[in-house]
Amino acid sequence: MKLKREDLDWVTREGIITPQQAEELWNALSQRYQDSDDYQNKPRFNFANFAYYFGALIVILAMGWFMTKAWESFGGAGLFFIAIAYAISFILVGNNLYFQQNLKIPGGLLFTMAVCMSPLAIYGLQRWTGFWIQTDPGIYRGFYEWVKGSWLLMELGTIIAALITLKFVRFPFLTLPIAFCLWFMSMDLTPIIFGENNFDWKNRAIVSMWFGIGCIIVAYLIDIRIRRNQGDFAFWLYLFGLFSFWFSLPFLGDDTEWSRFLYCLTNLGLIVLSLLLKRRLFMVFGGIGVFYYLGHLAYQVFQDSILFPFCLTILGLLIIYIGVLYQRHYRNIERYLESIIPSAIRDLLPRER
Repeated sequence: MKLKREDLDWVTREGIITPQQAEELWNALSQRYQDSDDYQNKPRFNFANFAYYFGALIVILAMGWFMTKAWESFGGAGLFFIAIAYAISFILVGNNLYFQQNLKIPGGLLFTMAVCMSPLAIYGLQRWTGFWIQTDPGIYRGFYEWVKGSWLLMELGTIIAALITLKFVRFPFLTLPIAFCLWFMSMDLTPIIFGENNFDWKNRAIVSMWFGIGCIIVAYLIDIRIRRNQGDFAFWLYLFGLFSFWFSLPFLGDDTEWSRFLYCLTNLGLIVLSLLLKRRLFMVFGGIGVFYYLGHLAYQVFQDSILFPFCLTILGLLIIYIGVLYQRHYRNIERYLESIIPSAIRDLLPRER
């Protein structure tokens, strides 16, 4: 429950407390909240937090996606020691900010930046020793551009580094490099499973789908164990799990209307999951998938139909009307749904607490 000043004004009009008591209560609660760690360190959209995250993103991209070919001139040993020096520097500064100055957001971001040095350090070490799981994958920047099994150790090392860091630093953004590497791993495992030259888009889609399902399951287990008001540690795993699962769906089915209809039903299932898991991400992906299917119907199946646009209009208005009814009676609806769902299942659903 979120308390607003208008709520205290209403209480005053009802005669429950006096205007002076309402003013004193509001000032006391405001001061208590502003002095709390939650207020100081909770991510909010303001200039300070924008600067923190934007600066961290620039550093991460500079040492990854935007790294130029000229850096290869340092050789494997040079890249390894440069990455280690960066990581140690980030850890020392991050430790001071996070634990000593209680600046959780910039400190946590510095720890995240240190973790993001892991793939460069591992690449440098592999380049230095000449050890690759498969063939030489080429320059480091190709890690973000090409699907190759030889990147697997870089992804595993980054995930392990992030998990170790999370044990000591409870900063939800640290799950981003884990989710990112898991997503890349879903693609880079394909040439290992099916062979360097024997995989096609459908093979890649199969691996991506199962990897996405696995990420979503892990995110769900985190979601039911950790309260969201302690930090949303499941968000990035949900996001990249949905990426892996959702983008693989069009490549798995046959070129038939029945297969496309199943695709639509799957996306409707994601919308239902969004209500059960209280995650808008599922609704976004599911909604896009349903619109894609409706577009297919409009441009392919019913392209010469006069009634189809009218039917969609009626359907859209009906959905809006259902939304209005839900907005007016959502408390009664939620109570009814909770009453019909068995308690054993209800206890398995995440709650926003």
